Amino acid sequence: MRKFKDNLNDFFKWVKGTELVELDDIDVSEDPVRPELTLGFRITHGRKIFGLKYNNEIESIACVAVCPEIPYTVREMDYMSRAGGKIVIAYTVWSRKRGAGKEIINKLIEWVKDNKFERLITLSPLTPMATHFHIRNGAKQVHINEETQNFEYKL
Repeated sequence: MRKFKDNLNDFFKWVKGTELVELDDIDVSEDPVRPELTLGFRITHGRKIFGLKYNNEIESIACVAVCPEIPYTVREMDYMSRAGGKIVIAYTVWSRKRGAGKEIINKLIEWVKDNKFERLITLSPLTPMATHFHIRNGAKQVHINEETQNFEYKL
């Protein structure tokens, strides 16, 4: 029982100690979802890279684009993000620590609300892993496309 309590205390200490930070540079080859997208692609035209920081370590990464509509492909997202908008599209999320993926989504939800955006939508691959991750973390599937799927997180 003591070990359980210690683990629970460590978990809450971790959650309270994490922060969402904007990153200028990442190793894109680490991205298991979309390693083919260059760093330049990720930081131009209404796009940002966020990291979940804890004790000066980045434990999770999310790349987002701001669009006026929901894109169904990376190519559509590329064009749409040049126009800006009120919808934040998370097009890749990965973690280096168990639980950090969920936590960066939670921090993104807060960032979206704080910055007065209207929606947080994903542009996810058609994989069971992506589906399971987003459903398990409270998202609702809103589209199944030819190459991708979109999930929406409630704000």
